[in-house]
Amino acid sequence: MSTELRRLRNYIDGEFRDAADGRTTEVVNPATGEAYATAPLSGQADVDAAMAAAAAAFPAWRDTTPAERQKALLKIADAFEERAEDLIAAEVENTGKPTGLTRSEEIPPMVDQIRFFAGAARLLEGRSAGEYMEGMTSIIRREPVGVCAQVAPWNYPMMMAVWKFAPAIAAGNTVVLKPSDTTPASTVLIADIIGSILPKGVFNVVCGDRDTGRLMVEHSVPAMASITGSVRAGMSVAESASKDVKRVHLELGGKAPVVVFEDTDIAKAVEDISVAGFFNAGQDCTAATRVLVQESIHDEFVAALAKAASETKTGQPDDEDVLYGPLNNPNQLKQVSGFIDRLPAHAKVQAGGHQVGDKGYFYAPTVVSGLKQDDEIIQNEVFGPVITVQSFTDEDQAVEWANGVEYALASSVWTKDHARAMRMSKKLDFGCVWINTHIPLVAEMPHGGFKKSGYGKDLSAYGFEDYTRIKHVMTSLGE
Repeated sequence: MSTELRRLRNYIDGEFRDAADGRTTEVVNPATGEAYATAPLSGQADVDAAMAAAAAAFPAWRDTTPAERQKALLKIADAFEERAEDLIAAEVENTGKPTGLTRSEEIPPMVDQIRFFAGAARLLEGRSAGEYMEGMTSIIRREPVGVCAQVAPWNYPMMMAVWKFAPAIAAGNTVVLKPSDTTPASTVLIADIIGSILPKGVFNVVCGDRDTGRLMVEHSVPAMASITGSVRAGMSVAESASKDVKRVHLELGGKAPVVVFEDTDIAKAVEDISVAGFFNAGQDCTAATRVLVQESIHDEFVAALAKAASETKTGQPDDEDVLYGPLNNPNQLKQVSGFIDRLPAHAKVQAGGHQVGDKGYFYAPTVVSGLKQDDEIIQNEVFGPVITVQSFTDEDQAVEWANGVEYALASSVWTKDHARAMRMSKKLDFGCVWINTHIPLVAEMPHGGFKKSGYGKDLSAYGFEDYTRIKHVMTSLGE
């Protein structure tokens, strides 16, 4: 007997709608491998409707005071807390993540981030007015950019939706947000939660696939396109947006180096790095998955890391002992498995290296050593629970290898030597450098990278300002 699938719908101009042509796609729970819902496979008519709604709502929302926008966002944060269990249930079904960790590690920072941007709405300050030409006074205005087309990823669908809409709406923009086609449930629920708080048209959700995202980015209405996703997707967005010179905000892939020097507390470093590498099944662009260890402690470190991996559990969401759940989809499972299957002869799998179970898309915590700098698994993003280990001789080699990839999002340095930590933080070509820790984020500090990891910042006042434009106003002092 088949189970009836739940029907998810787009949220456009204050109401839930099916796709105009009725097309849908099945949504699969990665912990079971079974479909639990259908979502609209939106096309041109749906994107047109969402963009028209956002454009119509923009003038009035732009003209609200910062205090009014702050009040709305604070109400949204309160509503998220009140509906936390509903959000957790939707996200767990979306992703297969452990329920307890979703409750403790995602809801509190999401609520905090919304409240941060509520405060930021009232802190848009320009430089003081001044006379830079005789008889003329200049002032600077910061204004919202307009309609924002936003595309969120599947690794943190709920939190990344917050990172998208909160700064945009706080700055006075209106939003059309597309969740990943594999994880739309929590974003549709967010629309339901905040729909009664924001005026209609300010926040719109359009479900669909990469073609839907392309239609959004290429649309003539948005002034800005923002995406969190793969490098390939980011390059496609940048190319599409260039045709009408849209502003683009890209947060793309990562290959974070974790540089461990010989004076490190090995036990503490292994404990923290294994969690930062395996958390969320390594499906995190900042994950601690590329470890470089000074040769004098390499063997001891690898043995300890392999032991930590063997003691790390993956499993179903209701298992309180698991650190992470499944990979998001069968294609991702195939990608992660492929990296291990293609390992060169000089590599050694110290732990894991295989699928777990026959239901869902689970992969064992994996440690691979003996790797060289030009190996595929060192150069390319795996996006799975796989930690690689290389052995370096000195600080210069560590810097060379750490920087020797196309990504530049995040990194960490592990040492008791303060001067060395400061030198490394200067030399590492990454948007974030953690020292003796890896992966903590706070709303007040920026998140974003260089090189093929993209440009623009999420979180912080810098991320907020990305959703504004600067206007010079000059007035004559003459009569």
